[in-house]
Amino acid sequence: MKEMVNLLYQAKHLLRRYRVFPRKRLGQNFMIEKFYLNLLVDYAELAPEDVVLEIGAGLGFLTELLAKKADKVIAVEIDPRLVRILRKRFRGMDNIEIVQGDILKMNIQEFNKVVSTPPYSISSHLLFWILNSPFNLAVLTFQKEFAARLNAPVGSDDYCRLSVMSYYKAWIELLDEVPKEAFYPPPEVDSVIVRIKPRENPPFKIESEEVFQNVVRVLFTQKNKKVRNAAVLYFREYGLDKREAQKLATELPFSEKKVRDLAPEDFGEIANEIYEKNIL
Repeated sequence: MKEMVNLLYQAKHLLRRYRVFPRKRLGQNFMIEKFYLNLLVDYAELAPEDVVLEIGAGLGFLTELLAKKADKVIAVEIDPRLVRILRKRFRGMDNIEIVQGDILKMNIQEFNKVVSTPPYSISSHLLFWILNSPFNLAVLTFQKEFAARLNAPVGSDDYCRLSVMSYYKAWIELLDEVPKEAFYPPPEVDSVIVRIKPRENPPFKIESEEVFQNVVRVLFTQKNKKVRNAAVLYFREYGLDKREAQKLATELPFSEKKVRDLAPEDFGEIANEIYEKNIL
């Protein structure tokens, strides 16, 4: 509790000193509970040779802990006001690189681990960015409801595009819950620490990952409809007329199943059918 009070005091002091008011639009909720900061570091299993990417470095509380165990920390922060604080705090520390900008528009590849308490407003886009990047391990905090979607069972209310793509790309572990009071200012909901390890081999064969991703994306916009109805939208998106789209959709595997009841492997089979028959 004492450490939490100390970090809360530091957070308020830094924000007041540099005249920074946290912006809700940017998801600026700073973790001020050292217990959970240490958990993030411990779950990342850091080694002296690791290069860690931190997204949304904020006031640098996590950055400081990471730098003590990793070879290098690449701390990305979009807000120039916070970048100013970070550069002053870590001036002279050679193993911390402060980068200003939007991580979703960057092509950073010289890291092997991700450890972060990122802005929750970019959670979905960030997850896809990470899954499509080369990395060994990622440990992040996400909103509790968002985290539940990552390994949601087939047919559940939380089952969605994220569930399928996460399953295909990585092993997902939901670890400790983090109360909203561990942040300043506190967000509206509690969070969960999530650990992500990329799969060495996909769980099923995909002929074209681009087709697979597009099939999953489009079908889940109609998750409560049958595949033969939802797939019409997919074919229409590629310029086919309605009659031809309906014919092709009816011939797809699992055409009578509802999208929400398709297993990830089923999406793969549908995507492979489209690719192999050169439908588009």
